[in-house]
Parts: sequence; structure tokens; C-alpha cells
Amino acid sequence: MDIEHKIDLVCRAPVAEVVTRDELKSLFESNAHPKHYIGFEISGKVHLGSGLLTSLLLKDFIAAGIKPTIFLADYHAWINGKLGGDLEKIQSVARGYFKSAFISLGLTEDKVNYVLASEMYGKDYWRDVLGISKDTTMQRMLRCTTIMGRTQKEAMDCASVLYPAMQSADIHMLDVDIMHAGMDQRKVHMLAREIADKHKWKKPVAIHHSLLMGLLGPQKMGFEENEKDDTAISSKMSKSKPDSCIFIHDSEAEIARKVKSAYCPEKVAENNPVLEMCDVFIMRGGAPLSVTRPAKFGGDVEFASYAELRDAYASGKLHPMDLKNATASALAKMLEPSRKYFEKRSELLGQV
Repeated sequence: MDIEHKIDLVCRAPVAEVVTRDELKSLFESNAHPKHYIGFEISGKVHLGSGLLTSLLLKDFIAAGIKPTIFLADYHAWINGKLGGDLEKIQSVARGYFKSAFISLGLTEDKVNYVLASEMYGKDYWRDVLGISKDTTMQRMLRCTTIMGRTQKEAMDCASVLYPAMQSADIHMLDVDIMHAGMDQRKVHMLAREIADKHKWKKPVAIHHSLLMGLLGPQKMGFEENEKDDTAISSKMSKSKPDSCIFIHDSEAEIARKVKSAYCPEKVAENNPVLEMCDVFIMRGGAPLSVTRPAKFGGDVEFASYAELRDAYASGKLHPMDLKNATASALAKMLEPSRKYFEKRSELLGQV
């Protein structure tokens, strides 16, 4: 595969930004198999925006020759109060359910390196955390804490202020060439790149994908001063709001129920989570979407491209309920491997 093809594969939607594309090209020119990392707090059930989206992107990255790492950030989850702040439970879920969730989506251990954060930490790591902290102002650290899903105005414990420094140190410790996350992690990636320049460390390429909107539709919670960025971060699919997300192992009935109640105004294509799921998942790569409906409402129809689907919906030629039914059916089929995986391993679901 030539380098331009690799770059195009890595930059496929929903990748929204590469910092920078020229650096990515230089990286592929010097290294056929660059090292990648994406980190996750251990915080409960895995949904479309964390699990399915990651699996689609990493499969593209693997095809381009990249060696991915999924970083199971147990200490970070502990600092952020996930799973009741119980570190032992966080680590048990990380090794069991959470790792298995990605494996169920095809990211098996022969393809992806799984690393539990606390098992790699030593004195050099904590020295780096302190070094990064010394080179970063308190104001900059506080701005970066939005990566934890908190606004800058929220009360936080002292450990939370170290969170961005720890994430930057993780990136250096793993010696990665590519750091990857959603757009909500952009601030800490920019900090990591600046720290790399100051310390003369390897400076990784940053890849950011768009955030998947939750089923509740657009929200505003004050994470960012910029209205567009605030809407994107505040509206993202979140396991803390179960009806805003579809978990990768949800039953067909549960998927249908959640999609049926999703925000999906008639003729409104902008900030429409049902249409977005069609774009990001179902029709990615040019797959069609088939809609089954009674003859009196136009009969069955197949949309060959997302642009065609979006236009039909915006013009009122496709009713919200017909779109929802087709989307729920297609998602249930995509998630069938994960659903069957966990049907045979109910004890893992019992962990969360």
C-alpha cells in the first residue's frame, strides 16, 4: 500500500483532524509500522461512541500498518471517581469486561496491544508527571481538565489537576508515534506536543475523531466558551445517561426502543443523532441503507449514499419513524457479534 493510500485510510471520516498531515506523511515515510495509542477511563458499559467507533477506526489504522494500543486508564478512572472510586473494582473491570468489549468488536489481542496503566508506572513515570507539571501553569492545567468531562468551574480535588500531566506522561512512557482520541481530548494532546518540544521528546502526531452525538440530541453544559465546541462535547453519547446511548451488547429490542425515542425532528438533518449513526456506522464506506415501509407511504426504498439519505430526510420524503426503524435494524445487525460474545460470557456483564 502506498503512503498516500495509507494517509487517506487513516484520515477517513469520522476522523476530523490530523495534527499534522505533513507529519503523518513523514512518519509513514520513515516507519512502516508506527505505534499508536488511544486511552479509556474504566467507567462502565461500552457504547457506540467509544466501542464501535473505535473498532472501525482501528481496523483502518491496522490496514495502514499502524500498531495500535488500547490504554486501560485505571488510575485516571480512580481520580475521576468512576465506578464509585473503587480502584480494585476499576482494575477488575478493566481486565475483564472492558478489555473483552473491544475484543468482541474484532480488536483481538493479536491485533491490538492492551495495557493497564498502573502496571507500567514506575519512578521514571512519576518524575515525568512532576516535570510536566513544573512546565505547565495552573491555568493551563485547569483548562485541560475538561478532558475529564468536567467544566472548569466545577469543584475538583487536587489529584484532578494532575490528570492532564499524567496523560501527557502516558504518551511519552508508551513511546507512541500517534496519539488518538475524540475531539474532546484535543487540549491535552496539544499540551503533550508542546511538552515534547520542551523536553526534546518524540513529538507524536495527533489524530482526533468527531464525537458521536447522544440520542437526546444537542445539549449545552458549559464545557467550552466556543458554542460549537460546547455543543459537541456536551451532546456526546455518554454512559452516564443510559438513554442517550446504545451499548454494544444491547438486545435488538433495547436498540429499537432507544432509537425509537431518540431526538429526530422531522425534516431536520442538522444535529440529528439518528442520521449521524447512519453516516458514521451503517453507510460508512458507501454501504446502502434499506428502508421498509408500507406502500401507502411510498413503499420500500434503498438509499445508495448518505448524501441521498440526508436530502430525502431534509425534504420530508422520508418520515422519522421509517428512518428510525431502518437504523435500529441495521445497528442491531452490526452489533450482533458483540451481543453473541457477551451472551456466552454473562459473568463479564455482571462486573458492571
